[in-house]
Amino acid sequence: MPRRIAVTGGSGKAGRVVVNGLRERDFEVLNIDLSASPESYHVPEGAPVPLLSADLTDLGQTVEALAGGEAVPPVEAVVHLAAMASPYVAAPSRIFDVNVKITYNVFAAAWRLGLERVVWASSETVMGLPYESPPDYVPVNEAHVRPESSYALAKDLGEEMARQFSRRSGVPILGLRLSNVMVRSDYDRFESWQDDPHVRKFNLWSYVDESHVVDAVTRALAVDVTGADTFVIAAADTVMRQPSRDLMAAAYPGVPIADGVGGNDTLLDISHARRVLGYDPTFSWRDL
Repeated sequence: MPRRIAVTGGSGKAGRVVVNGLRERDFEVLNIDLSASPESYHVPEGAPVPLLSADLTDLGQTVEALAGGEAVPPVEAVVHLAAMASPYVAAPSRIFDVNVKITYNVFAAAWRLGLERVVWASSETVMGLPYESPPDYVPVNEAHVRPESSYALAKDLGEEMARQFSRRSGVPILGLRLSNVMVRSDYDRFESWQDDPHVRKFNLWSYVDESHVVDAVTRALAVDVTGADTFVIAAADTVMRQPSRDLMAAAYPGVPIADGVGGNDTLLDISHARRVLGYDPTFSWRDL
């Protein structure tokens, strides 16, 4: 398993979680981002995480950043999280252009440099959210592909690029369709959603805890696979106390629900990640 890992976008919300999580697991980590995190990166011993500033829309800078040098040793794998992280942060054409370009550049650089693996953040948006029209079925899985925004379309194309680059290079490229990432301070907001099932229907009431993100990334770095693959990554439950079948009846009546769904089970299908990666999201916001 690779131990020297570059994390692109390591200064973002998911990036901070992954950088710190990998350091706590004794990986050597390099943060590649345009700027430092607004929060401090420190492992318990207080050692800072190296930051290398690079514009990943430029292929040359991407290759140079991942190649390392005298001050920064070369990495063995990359966790690619850098992106314009929402469909709403800029004009749709800008989001599409930036996100496709940086994903292409990271994949191309990994091939050129012979990295052992790429793990990258795809998105739950590929599967159709925000669900202004009902999903075809629940739980939605990797086969439910229905991008509804330029952001989602860029992630969908990223998954196709992963298949092409992996075929040509032999580098395993594993995409994680992450749900809405929550850090522990986010759970204070959950009470405000409980009276109205429509508030969070846009992503089928799903979330993914910071611990789940680190678990999925770590397992994706270690699993013995070849080629490209994509995995839905979410918590095992929803953000609501109301049972999942009741939520569907209120917001999306008539949508087929798999027989095994009960209680507060997630409506994003994480069985592929469980089976291949050994993904095991044991933490729930209800534990707090």
